[in-house]
Amino acid sequence: MLAALAGSAGWGWHAAGRAAATFHATVVEVVDGDTFVVRYANGRRDTVRMLGVDAPETVHPDRPVECFGPEARAYTTARLHGRAVVLETDAEPRDAYGRLLASVRVGGERVEDELLRRGLARYLVIAPNTRRARALLAAELDARTARRGLWGACA
Repeated sequence: MLAALAGSAGWGWHAAGRAAATFHATVVEVVDGDTFVVRYANGRRDTVRMLGVDAPETVHPDRPVECFGPEARAYTTARLHGRAVVLETDAEPRDAYGRLLASVRVGGERVEDELLRRGLARYLVIAPNTRRARALLAAELDARTARRGLWGACA
């Protein structure tokens, strides 16, 4: 926890000068607790990796299913599949795998905050995408303190 705070301190807590892009799309497939596929109005598809969270693995080709992975995937599926979403990028819009890196809103609520508060994911903020680092860390700390989700079930 202190390492997360200390590491984040050097990144800055805001994205001064960074222009975020916003996209509207519909979720057509959930890959994992933090990754899904969207379809834009023009029919194009894109794989999205949620910013600020790391859900336990369920489909990694080289790793077994991790503790609380199925629960995280089930929540993300129930929350997002078939729903219209608003995607907002940060400083770095794509990862090394070509996935869109974005914060995800449904009905005004940020899904990554929900995952962290429910203990369905861990805080993971990687520079330069640090715009919401404090809020995300606070959500995880709340879940840890209450031993919700993976914080109570996984040793």
